[in-house]
Amino acid sequence: MTGQTPAQAAIGDFAPKLVQLTDDVLFGDVWERAALPKRDRSLVTVTSLITSGSFEQLPNHLRLAKANGLTETELIEAIVHLAFYAGWPKAMSAIQVAKRVFAE
Repeated sequence: MTGQTPAQAAIGDFAPKLVQLTDDVLFGDVWERAALPKRDRSLVTVTSLITSGSFEQLPNHLRLAKANGLTETELIEAIVHLAFYAGWPKAMSAIQVAKRVFAE
């Protein structure tokens, strides 16, 4: 079915309430608030995913970060910076994800 959100496509039939909260609250409200530009929201989100070790979510958010104006160079630099705050293993895992995503 076309026109589905990423959440609907991934888990819509399994967890419809989580999809509704994702689509309506997270992306429909929080991501649309004017107080913080989407570019900055993407940088915060990417760094949060890395620091928490949430690498499964990272590819989509790296793509979104690029769509929201962050460059590959800026995202790589953020990962390098995080090596010293989030830990070397997390940075090494994140940089491998970024390498795959940026090669697409």
